[in-house]
Amino acid sequence: MKSRFLAKNIIERMGKGRPRVLVLTGARQTGKTTLVKRAFPDMPYLSMDDPVVRPTFSRMSAADWVERYPRAIIDEAQKVPSLIETIKAAHDLDPRVLYLLLGSSQILLLSKVKESLAGRVGILELWPLTLPELATDSWESELRESRLIAWLRDMKAEQAIFSGIPASDRSYARHLPLFESYVTWGGMPALTMAGMDDDDKEAWLRDYRRTYLERDVADLASLRDLEPFVAAQKAIAVRSAKQVNFSDLARVAHIAPATARRFMRYLELSYQVLVLPPYSRNRDKRIAKMPVVHSLDPGIHRAVVNRRGDPTGEEFESAVVAEIYKQVRSANIAADFHHLRTYDGREVDLLIELADGFVAIEIKMGDRVSAVDGRHLRDLHGMLDKPLLGSLVLSMDPAINRLAKGIHAVPIAYALSAG
Repeated sequence: MKSRFLAKNIIERMGKGRPRVLVLTGARQTGKTTLVKRAFPDMPYLSMDDPVVRPTFSRMSAADWVERYPRAIIDEAQKVPSLIETIKAAHDLDPRVLYLLLGSSQILLLSKVKESLAGRVGILELWPLTLPELATDSWESELRESRLIAWLRDMKAEQAIFSGIPASDRSYARHLPLFESYVTWGGMPALTMAGMDDDDKEAWLRDYRRTYLERDVADLASLRDLEPFVAAQKAIAVRSAKQVNFSDLARVAHIAPATARRFMRYLELSYQVLVLPPYSRNRDKRIAKMPVVHSLDPGIHRAVVNRRGDPTGEEFESAVVAEIYKQVRSANIAADFHHLRTYDGREVDLLIELADGFVAIEIKMGDRVSAVDGRHLRDLHGMLDKPLLGSLVLSMDPAINRLAKGIHAVPIAYALSAG
């Protein structure tokens, strides 16, 4: 098992007992059950996934739970409709109660939790493995945040990301092949098992997609006919890193525009895609208002589009955006994410909005960066309603370069790995 950033966070929060109910959600097979069993070996683990045992738990009163399971890990709690209310009653009945709820069906679990446990619950998310996590050897391995995360935490610590010689850095040398593998296979923990060859990984990803369709989508939408959703999923996947026109998507998938929006929301809620809203707080009419969609895992994306070989430029961009997003969320940094497009051709792939301002990021697949690659990052100040804190061009160029004032080019594997 790889070391996970969330482990320390969840152990600390459960140790404090505040809040006394925690929800851990995330895509199927990201390692939620493995993580909590490893972190809390002495807590009873109860799974509601088994229809045989569900009636037993559904009949238990709050007093029964306090008596028999004052502390417990409860998996797929949303599958017992009455259970959340019972947990609420148990929580209010006895201050010793401590529960950790797991689930991959975010819309079902969280809707029930927010209705019944408002003010009593904390929510955590587990993502596919990030690059620093992929580099670990075991659960006990030391984890350090990437240079990008260190810089976002302290914008004055520029030496963390803008200095050094990557080509002579041992950490960079180790992370570069891991990043190249991630772009092809993604970060699902099962794919890191020893002995898996490319055929095994492809088979696992195909099975994952089928399981997702048969279980998660069935839970989310209760769709009798999955064919329209499958068509929409593939149509959305081939548009990764592109602006989404829902009328065009509906036409390609042979569904109504409202259905296209609903299917996109299902994919977002089940952690399959990231929908980047446009930065639109500038009244300039030149700014495009359509969102951009990114697949959240490169391996799953390639299983959906049934593609082998080298990634396209759009697939590469989505893989990097997804990695940055996962790292920021895993680091619990308060940030919003946008893209910026203007009708006259200016594009900024990613705008990270922090409390004090923005970080602008351009992503290039090439291995040579020049000043022209930073042209869209110049003079952004006038378009934003907060200060521009810094601008990066991330690429496969192995050198760090200053392209212009406030604009640096940094190797992707260097920025996204720990020093």
